Amino acid sequence: MPRNTHYIDGRFVEDRTSDRIAVYNPATAEQIAEIPDGPAEIVDAAVDAARKAQLAWSELPPIERAGYVKAIAEKIRGKVDVLAETISREQGKILSLARGEVLGMAGLMDYMAEWARRIEGEIIASDRKGETIYLNRVPIGVVAGILPWNFPFYLIGRKLAPALVAGNTIVIKPSEETPLNAFLFAELADEVGLPKGVFNMVSGRGRTTGATLSGHPGIDLVSFTGSVPTGVAIMEAAAKNLTRVNLELGGKAPAIVLKDADLDLAVEAITASRVINTGQVCNCAERIFVERQVADEFTERFVKRMAAVTYGDPIAERTVDMGPLVNAVQLDKVEAMVDRAREAGASVVLGGKRAERNRGHHYEPTVLTGCTPDMEIMRKEIFGPVAPVAVVEDADEAVHYANDTEYGLTSSLYTQDLNKAMRVTRRLQFGETYINRENGEAYQGFHAGRKKSGIGGADGKHGFYEYMETQAVYIQHGWGGNDGPAVPGQKGMICT
Repeated sequence: MPRNTHYIDGRFVEDRTSDRIAVYNPATAEQIAEIPDGPAEIVDAAVDAARKAQLAWSELPPIERAGYVKAIAEKIRGKVDVLAETISREQGKILSLARGEVLGMAGLMDYMAEWARRIEGEIIASDRKGETIYLNRVPIGVVAGILPWNFPFYLIGRKLAPALVAGNTIVIKPSEETPLNAFLFAELADEVGLPKGVFNMVSGRGRTTGATLSGHPGIDLVSFTGSVPTGVAIMEAAAKNLTRVNLELGGKAPAIVLKDADLDLAVEAITASRVINTGQVCNCAERIFVERQVADEFTERFVKRMAAVTYGDPIAERTVDMGPLVNAVQLDKVEAMVDRAREAGASVVLGGKRAERNRGHHYEPTVLTGCTPDMEIMRKEIFGPVAPVAVVEDADEAVHYANDTEYGLTSSLYTQDLNKAMRVTRRLQFGETYINRENGEAYQGFHAGRKKSGIGGADGKHGFYEYMETQAVYIQHGWGGNDGPAVPGQKGMICT
């Protein structure tokens, strides 16, 4: 097991605080570790270390900064099995998905390291003689990365890699539900020999350590992935210092199946997008709209496919398709939502209850039919292996109901008509749309939401530049004859 301590200024810091947080295996409900709930002075120390290190780090050539990031990625590849099993034990993720998360994070770090030679500015023509204007991209400063529990390891890389390559330093706070993989990451980063203070990690609860970090005056950007209520709280805490925020929040992704869809493909893709990580993914297909002409056939095939999904303890039963929900609170929430949907008139045609197991937070793969767009199950994020299905008359109605939500992260569409695909996509009010495939983003894309699904985004060129700001530079390299320097009010001189 990793050392369950904070990592600050290049060393592991023992925290003797009496307030400890228990960490559980959700597949067995057994305690597997405990971690410190970092107090304000721990956060202060981490932020102070990051701030002191930032200038020297930013002055390194980007390719040198990227070299450290790539070195960490190589360390990660050498510990895939240990990291994957740690993630599985503390989060409940099946081992194949945990391995994919680890390798995917290493790949993402390599990708972001490649941006070291791609940082670009602009040269702009001036209104004056003998002057050049250019826009330079510079680091923001000190970044706080606050992580979720559903893809805890991958999100370290998604925040740390672009931040470091761009010239920022960072303080990471893992979720208190899934901190052990982050402690292992700290050990690997320490082995690489990052300059002291460039990477720091503090553990603790969101309402204590996370809140202190979000409202800290020494932080220049808070990057958070998680729920809408927590995102709102972070934004409120950051507002007092006018700290920038980058928020990836919840989703209620619609999957639209039109009458000309390849139903075999749609069934497989939507099943994969519903049960991955036991439905605990922000871009999961959370609600399904099926055109009436194929509704019965699709539903029959979909129920059969969902019924074949296996579940259990991902460590003890290594071939299962999905593991447990992350904790008892999440299990209670999913169970209550399905019960209320049934009371509102939905029909449970598959599952609809806790799994009959002796221990752990398991819920059966569930399909609900007869759902209407006004039901809670179609409007609020489920975050569990539950798929509500609604019938629509045509594509226009599907788009209307798909957009009728406070979320705007991802969406998917199944049709073999290119014209329909392009027309529907333009009308969907979501940051991402997947056509005839499962829901899942690429390194080089841009993972971003609209509405209450967030502010800013991640991945690709645009995600990398979220960790930089623009500096305008005016260079007067000749007075242009006898013009002399301008004064306010002259042509080409604007003061605000």
